[in-house]
Amino acid sequence: MSFPRLQARTRRFTLGVPRGFTVAPDGGKVVFLRTRSGTDPVTCLWELDIATRAERLVVDPRTLLAQDEENLPPEERARRERSREQAGGIVAYATDRAVTRAVFALSGELFVTDLASGETARLETPGGVIDPRLSPDGRYVAYVASGALHVQELSSGEDRVLAVPESDTVTYGLAEFIAAEEMDRMRGYWWSPASDALLVERADVAPVRVWHIADPANPDRPPVEQRYPSAGTANAVTELFVIGLDGSRVPVPYEEEYLAAAAWDEHALSVVTLTRDQKTLRLFAVDPATGTSSPVREETDPAWVDIGHGVPRHLDDGALVWLSRNQLFVGDRAVTPPTMVVREVLDVDRDTVLFRASGGDPTEIQLWTWDGHSLLPVSTRPGVYSGRLAGGVGVLTEQTLETEGVSTVVVLPDGTAVPIPSLAERPGLDLRVSIGRAGRRELATAVVLPSWYEPGSRRLPVLLDPYGGPHAQRVLAAQSMYLTSQWFADQGFAVVVTDGRGTPGRGADFERAVLHDLATPVLEDQVDALHAVAEQYPDLDLSRVGIRGWSFGGYLAALAVLRRPDVFHAAVAGAPVTDWRLYDTCYTERYLGHPDEQPEVYDRSSLFGDVAKLERPLMLIHGLADDNVVAAHTLRLSSALLAAGRAHTVLPLSGVTHMTPQEVVAENLLLLQVDFLKKALDA
Repeated sequence: MSFPRLQARTRRFTLGVPRGFTVAPDGGKVVFLRTRSGTDPVTCLWELDIATRAERLVVDPRTLLAQDEENLPPEERARRERSREQAGGIVAYATDRAVTRAVFALSGELFVTDLASGETARLETPGGVIDPRLSPDGRYVAYVASGALHVQELSSGEDRVLAVPESDTVTYGLAEFIAAEEMDRMRGYWWSPASDALLVERADVAPVRVWHIADPANPDRPPVEQRYPSAGTANAVTELFVIGLDGSRVPVPYEEEYLAAAAWDEHALSVVTLTRDQKTLRLFAVDPATGTSSPVREETDPAWVDIGHGVPRHLDDGALVWLSRNQLFVGDRAVTPPTMVVREVLDVDRDTVLFRASGGDPTEIQLWTWDGHSLLPVSTRPGVYSGRLAGGVGVLTEQTLETEGVSTVVVLPDGTAVPIPSLAERPGLDLRVSIGRAGRRELATAVVLPSWYEPGSRRLPVLLDPYGGPHAQRVLAAQSMYLTSQWFADQGFAVVVTDGRGTPGRGADFERAVLHDLATPVLEDQVDALHAVAEQYPDLDLSRVGIRGWSFGGYLAALAVLRRPDVFHAAVAGAPVTDWRLYDTCYTERYLGHPDEQPEVYDRSSLFGDVAKLERPLMLIHGLADDNVVAAHTLRLSSALLAAGRAHTVLPLSGVTHMTPQEVVAENLLLLQVDFLKKALDA
């Protein structure tokens, strides 16, 4: 099977990889998700018994569904798009505090599983179930259906509606678009530790503009209405309430535009808010009886404040675990040095904090703990790591440049490592990747050469393969980052991947270099790295340079041929943002401010002012069902290029979203791109 077909069929080699780990607080079991093979798209629920080291399939969704395909509610389809979920089946689940039961939704129906026996029951609900979650004591399950928040008592089956939407623009218990897409907050309600109440988000999208996502290939179908908060326009109105199982309802007022995070544990009900300009973030402790909020911390930044991932949390003694300016704080004390860039807090196990961080090398993300006294490394080899920790039992996932795929082990308190096998397919590529630093800013850069190439044997056309934008890295010490790049290299290219200014891992100043200009710094860094790499690799032919990318990478690819045709000779721009006024509020305003206040900033970062300069081959690709970077970006750019008399290629993808999960589409996209680039670069 060809690499493009295999990559498409395996969802970029993610099927069969264990994920979604939950460690029981007594350390007795690990629950996780995994498909049954590397080409099986149906995710199952599994358990590893620590005492016996035995792995057990708990639930296979195929035994529960009457039909082969899931019939997902629209809200669940949207949630999966926001989380970039590519598989089906049990893609999310929740357990009680003791990890004795698990709940999940399939085709809008609600199921509960006894983890000890494996017995699974379908619960009677109104249908269209979204995001079910067990109460900590395991007696109740809450879920959202048709925008209403329900709670069902498992012993009796009594189902109560705790919050009913007042109109069709209101939902209770769901994260709004901006929270899910840009703040990594995928949930809209939180159980109290006593299982007697919930903190619930009410979101009203009435002020948000209505956009229409049409399907031109099927003119008999009406366009899908979507409330999309583009830069400078109104966001959804969000509110919080503490809703008791007894029907009580206490408002939790806050003034800021965004609800960034919330958490409820034995020590505090915590709410994190963010102002519209994102220069001030506040943490509040809330009295659930009155809704009164007390300020705990305030973060400010003249550019923007980063939302810390995985916080707030508390140690057993109540000390606050927090992230500020890439440092880990416990209480008021920073416990990591400024040279360590903390990426995320993963777990707090009694007095131990498990977190991910980069040291001096942004291409590595290591695993660390802070045990109340000192910092201890968990991972030791160069690579990219993540994990979980509870009851003294850890889960460690590892990716490196030397090994294929993701390896997972459960680490017991005595140091014994128990593997959880990956069933993923192997890509079968011979990777030739070299990672180093390039240019005057010592940018993290990977050079990928053809597996068959011998130095000095021929001149190679060059293909830049960046993302290049904020909040994402392409240059990491993990093989998975370079599989597609290696395939392109094997078609006859030298592939260069660079993380320039704005990308994470190198500290706040490096990320904030794109403030008020998303175009100039990122393009300058790609050019700088290209020239530096060419000095190290004399076989690179700088008279034949192409660039490809998706999303921000697509924007960067189009920008490159428009503004620097002296360097770039062809581009493939997939799902590009072309005018930042068309992209969403939270992401865009973080970097460019409000468009009404600084229109010149938006003009400087737009592609439209450069359309008359196009003199190189440009292919634009866009899914017509994309509800994140809508197809209007590409269609408007194409119209402007046509009006300027500039030839270009447009590839519209009917029914395709931002993820392009369809197997045939994903396969042929690679083939069409390489064919276009070979012809354009005479490769």
